[in-house]
Amino acid sequence: MLKNRLYTIAFISWMSLVAYSCLTSFSGDEIPSFNLPHMDKVVHFGFYFVGAILGTMALRELSKSKIPIKKVLFVILVVVIVFGMIIEVVQEHYTLDREGDMLDVLANSFGAICGALCMKSLFSGKTRLKWEN
Repeated sequence: MLKNRLYTIAFISWMSLVAYSCLTSFSGDEIPSFNLPHMDKVVHFGFYFVGAILGTMALRELSKSKIPIKKVLFVILVVVIVFGMIIEVVQEHYTLDREGDMLDVLANSFGAICGALCMKSLFSGKTRLKWEN
């Protein structure tokens, strides 16, 4: 049974990790630091890029490929982008040392859109991958 839900479990686990990472405060000693400008935006992009990919595969898995890919991509984009917005609101209002940032919302959204476009390209019919089983 778990094998049949691999992407679903991966998606839920990934988005839980994203939420934990965005809502937890890390002291400077706990994580390595790099002095790259806007590195946090790159991380936000990556979180939501992977989230969109895993979400797409999870919905494919759950629907047994019966829902058209365009609908799946739309649903995943809405879910992942709204999730990112909610995280930013929670950071702003319910954490002591984190703050919401509109640029994070943009990085999240751009990552999700790029992940969805990647999946659309993979299942476009021009590759060996087929959306339907």
